[in-house]
Amino acid sequence: MRVLVLGAGGTGGYFGGRLAQSGADVTFLVRPARAAQLARDGLRIRSPLGDADLRVEWTTAEALPALAAQRPFDLVLLACKAYDLDSAIEAVTPAVGPATTVLPILNGLRHYPVLDARFGRERVLGGLCFISVSKAADGAIVHHARPASLTFGERDGGGSGRVRGLAALCERAGIEHHAVEDIARAQWTKFSFLAALAAGTCLMRGSVGRIASAEGGAAFMRALYAECLAVAAAAGQPIPGPAQADALAQLTDARSTLKASMLRDLEAGGPVEAAHIVGDMWQRARQAGHAAPLLQAAWVHLQVYLAGRAGQAPR
Repeated sequence: MRVLVLGAGGTGGYFGGRLAQSGADVTFLVRPARAAQLARDGLRIRSPLGDADLRVEWTTAEALPALAAQRPFDLVLLACKAYDLDSAIEAVTPAVGPATTVLPILNGLRHYPVLDARFGRERVLGGLCFISVSKAADGAIVHHARPASLTFGERDGGGSGRVRGLAALCERAGIEHHAVEDIARAQWTKFSFLAALAAGTCLMRGSVGRIASAEGGAAFMRALYAECLAVAAAAGQPIPGPAQADALAQLTDARSTLKASMLRDLEAGGPVEAAHIVGDMWQRARQAGHAAPLLQAAWVHLQVYLAGRAGQAPR
């Protein structure tokens, strides 16, 4: 299986790097500055699961069409931030042929209609990941905690040769993976948890532990998660009890340093996936006729941040 990984940043760099480390046929699609860095230093992974210093194959947007024509890609791993989706689609389009599969591991669900419209629903697998990772100033991929898993499957259910092939690649690379027959359930389980985590930690500008330690804080996080659970149920994807219990334990742990990556991006003054996660969850609540005042407060808060970042004058 020949794999193209969009970018060599945190998520794509980690999973693509682990695949390359195992001998898989992996090429990274990168910008010129990152290409120069990879040519000079290689791809460096620093992780509690093991460090790696790798020489990897890479290409740029200018060279991709000829490369794909010479040897088509079987899989495109799309690991961008949601706010970069449009440019990401333009970048990988030359690599998506009649037999190419696109695997997005973005947060949320709003990207699927966009990908389906561009590439055809039959080419787009369902996917998600769990990992805390970033790219350091020197270009190294820094994996912050032990969890690092991929979950994927056919969006209409069941198994397939391409799912089994990807599972075999992950197995050889030592990547924790879950090839599931009901990817929608896995997606909604993560989406409901992540929306609550992002909304809560961004609105309160603090970790789960700091929120849960405040008077009324744990109740606040439970109520926020309940709003997300109601949206999932209205979408026909009720979250199973054990998954709810696990999520609540994480969201109300007074000792936890957990915060959403969206909060880290916000604290750094960068762009955030607000519309794709918190905004989308709130809009789905409205469409289902559910009041979601905590999600609404978080979404308004994030919109104000984005407006300030864009330099919009007060009105």
